[in-house]
Amino acid sequence: MPSSLAVEANTPEEPVDARVRRRLRELRTERGLTLQQVAERAHIDLSTLSRLEAGKRRLALDHIPALAAALGVSADQLLGSASPADPRVRGRPRRFDGLTMWPLSNHGAAGGLQAYKITVSAKRATPPGVLPVHEGYDWLYVLDGRLRLMLGDEDFTIEAGEAVEFTTWTPHWFGAVDGPVELIGLFGPQGQKLHLRA
Repeated sequence: MPSSLAVEANTPEEPVDARVRRRLRELRTERGLTLQQVAERAHIDLSTLSRLEAGKRRLALDHIPALAAALGVSADQLLGSASPADPRVRGRPRRFDGLTMWPLSNHGAAGGLQAYKITVSAKRATPPGVLPVHEGYDWLYVLDGRLRLMLGDEDFTIEAGEAVEFTTWTPHWFGAVDGPVELIGLFGPQGQKLHLRA
């Protein structure tokens, strides 16, 4: 009978077998592999692999080389902790129609929501003839300046330190009142397409 991994990891909160299960899921997902594909490559029964990954079966030492080979990594890479991803957001600012938008989040984060720091030029003071409408919600927080927000027939002045949330099914537009404005905006996928002209 194969010996099982019960040795504790360097970090006391995560045993080696738990870390290997986590790494197995991470590596399999990163490579776009199904459980079936990994099971076939490792010559392990699919139900065994499924139970190993779910923590319902103890991980045996002799599983490590086969699983590592199936994932195209060394045994050390399977046993070790994953290097944390670079947390920096490296998107370039987008400029159009009196707005400059710097991304503050990477794509795919927060259920499709994307965060931006936005500068509204003082020249963006006149709304279009027809206010845009789209699916979703927008969230805005004014850091500096005074923001003009039009929602349907309503015309609001949003001061620094104030936040707004609104459905974008309501015709809407935002611009500057009497000088440039800095704000943080959160947009869903539909709002990004409209605001970024994507």
